[in-house]
Amino acid sequence: MELMSMLTQTLGVNESQAKGGAGLLFGLAKEKLGGDFGQVEAVVPGMGDLLSAAPAGGGLGSALGGLSQAVGGGAGQLGGLASLAGGFSKLGLDAGMVGKFLPVILSFVQSKGGDSVKNLLAGALK
Repeated sequence: MELMSMLTQTLGVNESQAKGGAGLLFGLAKEKLGGDFGQVEAVVPGMGDLLSAAPAGGGLGSALGGLSQAVGGGAGQLGGLASLAGGFSKLGLDAGMVGKFLPVILSFVQSKGGDSVKNLLAGALK
């Protein structure tokens, strides 16, 4: 899968970390976008596999401290990217990796679906 090789080569993570991290980000987007998520899903092959690769219980709550600095916001951002820290931690990745996955995923989505789909995803992952 093209996105997985972009993530593993760019970020130096293994394939299960790449899948799980992408799954966490796409899962958050799906939660926020509802029906509009279909536009993102249409341009990312294997979306079901990515979503199921995200660690269970990787959402709100754990490991927020370091992440609030990593994404440039306070703990008030709980529910955005900060909420993914626990899931990234379960993948053996530190919270700062959330911010490194994001540009790679946005670039991939833009290359497949253009600016409108990229902007939709970026808006959901603010």
